[in-house]
Amino acid sequence: MKFTVRHEIKNRIRVHLAMKRMSFREADTLEYYLKSFDEVRDVRVYERTADAAIVYDCDRSEILDILKHFSFEDVTVPERVFECSGRELSARYYDRIATAVILHCGKQIILPFSIRRILDTLRTVKYIWRGVKTLRNRHLQVEVLDALAITSAILTGDYNTASNVMFLLKIGDTLEEWTHKRSVDDLARRMSLNIDKVWLLTDSGEVQTDSSDIVCGDRVIVRMGNMIPFDGEVDAGEAMVNQAAMTGESVAVHKGTGMSVFAGTVVEEGDLTIRVTQTEGCGRFDKIVRMIEESEKLKSSLESRAERIADRLVPYTLAASGLTWAVSRNISKAVSVLMVDYSCALKMAMPISVLSAIREASEYDITVKGGKFLEAVADADTIVFDKTGTITKAKPAVVRVVSFNDETEDELLRQAACLEEHFPHSVARAVVDAAFEKGLLHDELHTHVEYIVAHGIASEIDGEKAVIGSYHFLFEDEGVTIPEDKKDLFDSLPDEYSHLYFAKNGKLAACILIEDPMRGETADVVKRLREQGFAHIVMMTGDSERTAARIAAQAGITEYYAEVLPEDKAKYVEQARSEGHHVIMVGDGINDSPALSASDAGIAISDGAEIARQIADITIGSDSLESIIALRNISTLLMKRIRFNYRTIVGFNTALIGLGMAGVMSPATSATLHNGSTVALGLKSMTNLTPAVPARKQESR
Repeated sequence: MKFTVRHEIKNRIRVHLAMKRMSFREADTLEYYLKSFDEVRDVRVYERTADAAIVYDCDRSEILDILKHFSFEDVTVPERVFECSGRELSARYYDRIATAVILHCGKQIILPFSIRRILDTLRTVKYIWRGVKTLRNRHLQVEVLDALAITSAILTGDYNTASNVMFLLKIGDTLEEWTHKRSVDDLARRMSLNIDKVWLLTDSGEVQTDSSDIVCGDRVIVRMGNMIPFDGEVDAGEAMVNQAAMTGESVAVHKGTGMSVFAGTVVEEGDLTIRVTQTEGCGRFDKIVRMIEESEKLKSSLESRAERIADRLVPYTLAASGLTWAVSRNISKAVSVLMVDYSCALKMAMPISVLSAIREASEYDITVKGGKFLEAVADADTIVFDKTGTITKAKPAVVRVVSFNDETEDELLRQAACLEEHFPHSVARAVVDAAFEKGLLHDELHTHVEYIVAHGIASEIDGEKAVIGSYHFLFEDEGVTIPEDKKDLFDSLPDEYSHLYFAKNGKLAACILIEDPMRGETADVVKRLREQGFAHIVMMTGDSERTAARIAAQAGITEYYAEVLPEDKAKYVEQARSEGHHVIMVGDGINDSPALSASDAGIAISDGAEIARQIADITIGSDSLESIIALRNISTLLMKRIRFNYRTIVGFNTALIGLGMAGVMSPATSATLHNGSTVALGLKSMTNLTPAVPARKQESR
């Protein structure tokens, strides 16, 4: 690629491509390409000027070499990257605002007053109609004040004031719409599907296939805890399906043969064979957008309270204007009061603050499904962590397979991987990855598999009943026995590892030792969470007391619970809330779903089970618990911003009303200061709450 260096400082360079401008797709392609390199820390591509600003952590020559090897034709970009880009949306709203400013200023300079007067009078019809519709619906809201203020200015011959008010209202509406659309779209994209592999049912059995290769009519299998990747009809099986991501229903619904299922919903219990009726691009993104826009989840209680107060203040503004005219008989003073209202600023600044905070969180790879969850995080005094995949690393590894029968360790690992590959849990992935690294092929050896939440898997291998899972599941529920000559070996199993047990025909066949190291940042995160005001930091796990005690001690957590079931986690959360605590739950597995639902704000680790991510109110996409620190900071600063906005709006506009009633300020000045401050506060509310946001990286090129 041909380019020139426009500007550079240490570890930052701005280059210009040898073209006048880029299309949106070209800009997204270049950004995707550059972000795929570990050397690139951040990149901004400007399609209008064909420039790219790159922040890097390497030698300058390496960046130049990366740019030299770039070609639009040689880069394969997943279609979802273009679908998830907000570049075209931002450009459209930028053009709308720029056009409005140019037309307003140009009209004032070029057109004679007589023509401007006619145009301004015609433009008032739209605002008058808004006010009339509001009154017809028996509401007394800001639209009525806008209509009265603009009409009064026109009737008194103050056309400049009317024109400026309408211009500022238009800019404010556009800014609010832009911020709302951008934030909602970003949230919707993060909630939309990102499924690369599915299980395709063929004549020869189940085959793992790229989702992009699926066509209408294919049959795919979706098991417990997994997301349904396509719209379709149930061809076989029965299941309870969580449809919250599509319909907003909080309770799972039964699905059986012949019933329709939707992409993006999650199988909570059972499994389904689905005949695909619509593949990618079937409009599910639009469904999610509509669900979010209609959902009250986007509103925090502070935001809702501000809107209610804003509507209640409208009659008082009208009364103040009427009283001013009755006392002074001065229409100018009365109009000055009408030009000012609390509602416009409150209704604009509060939603923008919340949506901007949601957008800012997304820059930290945190998906927040609504403003009220940010408020819950800010108010929380208790945080509960699951251990496996949360406190510990999301990618545990198999250290060793201990055989308790005559089969080799590799053969036992192969059979275990055959069962575990169907289920979305970090421990299951560890087993599958270990088999893959050893080159152990594990074709479908088993019959129908059944997943028992928080316990394990039951199936048959070559006619033998096979179970794999926890100690509680195998030895207490299934009655598995240990071979007599292997009891000493069993007693000598090392405690520093997690144990996954595998049995066939009621006898222990193997114990898979899982290394589940604690995340390097955990102890520091726990310390900082205490500094942020969390009074109770709790760890809960299904592991043994000894394993739990060791991890808790390393993490600096004093309150922990071992060998707990999913319902135990949920009961703890419910009990804490009943005692007046505000509780956050952080987890990654199917067994964490009840507790995630019961908490004030459930946080799911993105590498975990699909059902956990769907049920959770917040999803962390990065591979670090540091994101929880950032989330708490954003939430706390958002609440401060909302309170500051409220005090500023009420104080400033009260002063304007007082000055207008006293005749110190003309209607034009009141309108300009009021609308100008509203737009300024809206723009300020769009800014980031935290000083710096880390760049996100593409996973692969």
